[in-house]
Amino acid sequence: MSATHEVFNQVEPLVDVNLFDGNRAMQDALKFNAPGLSNAPLYALGQQVGSAQMQTHARLANVFTPLLKSHSRFGHRIDQVEFHPSYHALMTAATANGLHGTPFADAEQATGMAHTNRAAAFMLFTELEPSILCPISMTYAVTPALKDNPAIYADWAPQLTSRAYDPALKLWKDKPGVTMGMGMTEKQGGSDVRANTTQAVPDGSDGWGQRFKVTGHKWFFSAPMCDAFLILAQTPSGLSCLFLPRVLPDGSMNQLFIQRLKDKLGNKANASSEVEFAGATAWLVGEEGRGVPQILAMGTMTRLDCALGTSALMRQALSIALNHTSQRKAFGKALIDQPLMQNVLADLALESEAATALAVRLARSFDRAATSEHERVMQRLLTPVAKFWICKRGSHFAQEAMECLGGNGYVEEGGEGVMARIYREMPLNSIWEGAGNIMALDLLRALRKADAAAALAHELAPAKGMHPALDHLAASLPARVELMATEMEARRLAQDVALAVQAALLAQTAPAAVFGAFCESRLAGHWGHSFGSLGAGTDFATIIQRAMPR
Repeated sequence: MSATHEVFNQVEPLVDVNLFDGNRAMQDALKFNAPGLSNAPLYALGQQVGSAQMQTHARLANVFTPLLKSHSRFGHRIDQVEFHPSYHALMTAATANGLHGTPFADAEQATGMAHTNRAAAFMLFTELEPSILCPISMTYAVTPALKDNPAIYADWAPQLTSRAYDPALKLWKDKPGVTMGMGMTEKQGGSDVRANTTQAVPDGSDGWGQRFKVTGHKWFFSAPMCDAFLILAQTPSGLSCLFLPRVLPDGSMNQLFIQRLKDKLGNKANASSEVEFAGATAWLVGEEGRGVPQILAMGTMTRLDCALGTSALMRQALSIALNHTSQRKAFGKALIDQPLMQNVLADLALESEAATALAVRLARSFDRAATSEHERVMQRLLTPVAKFWICKRGSHFAQEAMECLGGNGYVEEGGEGVMARIYREMPLNSIWEGAGNIMALDLLRALRKADAAAALAHELAPAKGMHPALDHLAASLPARVELMATEMEARRLAQDVALAVQAALLAQTAPAAVFGAFCESRLAGHWGHSFGSLGAGTDFATIIQRAMPR
């Protein structure tokens, strides 16, 4: 058999590589958006998440998926989810690097760059394993919302902002760290949360404020093993936001029952579930009857993570494609030296860098919105725009990157098997926390509430005169924004705002070859309907070399 089975022209996987060190697009985006930020922790994280050991944990957490244990072997109802040890290893690493509630700790807030720093770290970790970051992202989004119930926040904030992870199901004050989730979606409503039927009846009050008994269900209840959740339920005053812990203050289990785990296309390491509440105890957060605005404030932060996460998956898919094509030979030379492959790789590199630039820029607005009116408007404007456009591009991007590997990319095995996992993961961020139409409508709402045209013009001004196609698009946007485009035009407007801001950012952070090729292809029309259709005059070598992961 040895004479007939010689292994050659196979690729060494992309392991034991520093994911931050090779990411020049991220480094330049951070220099622009957070010039005083120390990169040392990100270099350390980049080394950690690029290691073979952590990649093994990522693979195992997805192969050995969560298992629902509804009852003990003695017949007692326990409603617990069992995870592979690699899941807990990944969660430990994510919390140790402060990707959950840590940015809201006083010391982190004092830096003025907590959200931008966390965004970069979140992106690096996403390249390793995105699905375990669901409870991490929700904990990040929920932490500041709890301030609307000062008593609960005072009790829970130390554990929410700590860098400790404890998966045990026990009282919050007996744990070094906790995680939180959200429960909004019901089977009859989907994105229309106002159609929710879950009922909450008053049950007195205590040290945590107004208390309710909750009866109903949630159709998508991700990360059911979190320590507590913010949910939406109908109270006598209307749809309200409630705090619902798994373990009650007296140490007893709350009446939350996990019916089943979802069998999903991707996101396999994360347990998404259907649950029912049968007189579960919960406390009011914020103003009764104002649950939708309360939840939307959290949704803004999880939408940031959708943009960050998809940008990171693009970067990882590109890195794997570059790693493969630089080693694999066909027709007498390396794939990366073939002209058509160079066109595809350069085009993917442009898309990846533009996504990174926009996502990190959005993160900056979360650091500065409280002190800058421009940043507040840009946060409101760019959140739906970035979530819509970056996430929409993700699935197409992953398919093209997978094709660079041929059949090897389609196989769920080995180092290049990560590409199949990325492909299955990509659609999620476009759907979760508001699909494309919801984002486009949210953009229209943003346009009606602020002087968005002036803010957008100010944002694009530094790139004026640097490319005629960008100038033409930038000049057309204020009038379209002022007219507050009809719903029929909302997706196109979201796309064009995204492209204009991406181009303006690349003008300030990327080499001329990257900026010029992006404008020529995305704005000037010198581009086809698929990746790999850049013009022959493109500086392919410069663009590809900049994107190389090593």
